[in-house]
Amino acid sequence: MHIKRYSIAAFVLMALVGWYVYAYLTHGTIVIDFFGIPLPSLSIALLVIVPVFVLYVASVVHMSFYSMLANLKIRRTEKDYEKLFNSIIDAYLGKVNRKHNLKTAPFTLFGNLLDHSTVFPNGKIELDSDDEKTKKINNVLESIEKIKNGEVVDLKSHSLLPINPLVVQNNRNMYKKGDISSEDILSNAKKYTPSLCEEVYSDFVKKASVANINKYKEFLTKDALFIILSRVNADENTLEISNEALQELSSKLELNKEDYMKISKITSSSMIPDQRIKLFETISNEKEEAMDAYLYTLLDLEMLEPAYAILEISQPDEFQNFKAYRTLKECNQPFNLELFI
Repeated sequence: MHIKRYSIAAFVLMALVGWYVYAYLTHGTIVIDFFGIPLPSLSIALLVIVPVFVLYVASVVHMSFYSMLANLKIRRTEKDYEKLFNSIIDAYLGKVNRKHNLKTAPFTLFGNLLDHSTVFPNGKIELDSDDEKTKKINNVLESIEKIKNGEVVDLKSHSLLPINPLVVQNNRNMYKKGDISSEDILSNAKKYTPSLCEEVYSDFVKKASVANINKYKEFLTKDALFIILSRVNADENTLEISNEALQELSSKLELNKEDYMKISKITSSSMIPDQRIKLFETISNEKEEAMDAYLYTLLDLEMLEPAYAILEISQPDEFQNFKAYRTLKECNQPFNLELFI
């Protein structure tokens, strides 16, 4: 009940009660002593109204108190409702370390779940509403959809970290569209994730000079190393690089037996045979994992004598594949070397 309406009704009731007592019951008055002091005489009708008035005041205080509590609860709910929208937006954006402190019972559980979740839109979503909060979510969803489709979006207003997947993909889109160059990214690596820098470096080394390759070699990966090796003495984008420089680059990576074998295959198409042999001879002296690749290189280049010499001094259980190849070759069985690796 509205207090204003309640007050009007209460005063009307008090007036009716007083009028009824005065008109139909008594016109008398009464004198009340207050600690021995006589007070002015008061109409009995007026004294009848006093308890009603006291009840009215008490009820108004009661209703005002609970009305104030209800208003506080509504305001808290409205604030939590807005926080919940922000929590949904942050979940879509994939922000980390989120904590929105929702306090209203219906929203606390959902807020806590959203603060520890990342939400991925399933296709294009459009919310039909002119509400500002809904428009804000629509803008976020539109930005996410554009980024997924390879477009570039301004994400500065969302205050996302460089490691955020949306930021990483948006930077990748900028790079692919030519808005930023590979050297822009590599020279400002702190603004980008290591994975993006490594991806860009792999593209960068396809045409970069030896000096620039070494300038950003901290982003070297196996794929980038394979690309560099494929350019040595190649017909296009030829790269002149010494074995020492190649060894220094390869030493920065944890290469296994399969990696060294792949390097030997890559260099077989363009690298000068003497340089190729020397490269794997040197590496195999330092890295035991490269010995299979060295043997493969020798056999591939028909350098049978040094290859057989290594096989002779090896342990019985070592290099059994190459020993089988040697045996078949000595029996004039022309098998492809690729079958033995």
